[in-house]
Amino acid sequence: MAPSNDHPGEQAAQDPIKLIAIRDTALSLDEVFRAVGDDAAGGTALFVGTVRNHDGGADVDALGYSCHPTAEAEMRRIAEKVVAEYPVRALAAVHRVGDLAVGDLAVVVAVSCPHRGEAFEACRKLIDDLKHEVPIWKHQKFSDGTEEWVGAC
Repeated sequence: MAPSNDHPGEQAAQDPIKLIAIRDTALSLDEVFRAVGDDAAGGTALFVGTVRNHDGGADVDALGYSCHPTAEAEMRRIAEKVVAEYPVRALAAVHRVGDLAVGDLAVVVAVSCPHRGEAFEACRKLIDDLKHEVPIWKHQKFSDGTEEWVGAC
């Protein structure tokens, strides 16, 4: 029997972009995971970026993120590109701004697709493009008293 696209789970999701946000409050893994829940998805991939305690051989004490006013619109544009390239059932991306401590969540993205391979690939594309294209900047504060600005794009 030939495969059929008659099953609702094989048709494109109405609006797969469920959550796009830039926030100055703590991020929630549960919120992002719930946002991409879809009964037609066989795979969900989630990426969590956290503040690490070192960079380039120097100890990091804390950092701050700031963004351009267009950052959230740029996140949506990238999400739309991912949805156009992959069979995304649901997608969510949230980035933090403001002062963060070591261990804090800086970014959480998730994608659900019919199969795991597609979910992994779409999630990787989403986070990589967000990091390269969205105007978000990181201000790192090192233990030795030095500071450094790092552009996300």
